[in-house]
Amino acid sequence: MEPTAGEPWLPDLCRLGRIATMLGVAELVVAVIALAPSADAEWTVARFASASAFALWLALTVSVVLCVARRPLSRLRPAIGGTAAVLVAAVIAATGAALVHAVDRGLAYGLVPGVKLDRFVGGSAAIATLIVAVVLRYLYAVDGWQAQVRASARAETDALQARIKPHFLFNSMNTIAGLVRRDADVAERAVLDLSDLFRAALGAGQGESSLAEEVELAERYLSIEQLRLGDRLQIRWRRQEPLPWQLPLPRLTLQPLVENAVLHGISRLPAGGTIDIELAIEADCLHVSIHNPAPPPRERDLASDGVPGGRQGSGHAQRSIAHRLAYAYGHKARVTGRWHEGYYLAELRVPLPAGGRS
Repeated sequence: MEPTAGEPWLPDLCRLGRIATMLGVAELVVAVIALAPSADAEWTVARFASASAFALWLALTVSVVLCVARRPLSRLRPAIGGTAAVLVAAVIAATGAALVHAVDRGLAYGLVPGVKLDRFVGGSAAIATLIVAVVLRYLYAVDGWQAQVRASARAETDALQARIKPHFLFNSMNTIAGLVRRDADVAERAVLDLSDLFRAALGAGQGESSLAEEVELAERYLSIEQLRLGDRLQIRWRRQEPLPWQLPLPRLTLQPLVENAVLHGISRLPAGGTIDIELAIEADCLHVSIHNPAPPPRERDLASDGVPGGRQGSGHAQRSIAHRLAYAYGHKARVTGRWHEGYYLAELRVPLPAGGRS
């Protein structure tokens, strides 16, 4: 993973979860040493408790120091900075071990019985070096994977952003041109709707949207398509309140699904039809369903052959939305679609955060 300019490449140990990882690995090493066959003094509960306290103290100290030193170390090349971070951990462990050994000998606590100073200091430094090297490498790989996921999600959004332009813009402009002389007010409203739609598309990868904004955007899109298709396109909204209107969603979550219903369903049927859009709360999830008449899959394949935004584009849109929702909300977020007896049903489920019904 190449570090982004201006962004620290060293893993962030200021997070509670990552500090817990360091503490957990340190305690695991103590348990392994205690369980390993050895000719040294027998491990008692008191000895295990003191060793655990020492290991956890060292792990916490190293985490805090590396948290503070993250940006200075990240100014170095990864190989040099990583080596420096590991050496810092070794110095902290060696210093801590020397202090503990001196205090134990001076007060005769017997915390490190029969262990010479050089062995205790050297062993502590070596173990700390291994632990920090392994944990930093693991977290570095995790950060790289998460960066790739974010980049992939952004690329998917950019693909949607580009996809909305060609096949929709020309039809909309032709429709507006036909309305200018016949109904200037409707043409003006259509221009404003088109402007809002493309403003959302241009900002698709920047920040979050909300359920209210996504519904409004879908309504604007549908109002433009109704001007083009006329009575062939009917819309029926069902909103089962209360709904989490401020629920954060990735931009362009709902509009592409509605667009699929128009392009691959209504517009391909001579008589048109009605798109039913339902929003409800089910089992602590936001459930959105889009139900519309559509030709059979084989006919859609033939009709869309060579046309941008054909059935392949429809599947791409659903996969992209599912990918971005999974990144934002985990495996509980789902996007599904199926055709049955002349109708296509697209469903979207997003888990609600605690208290997320507002």
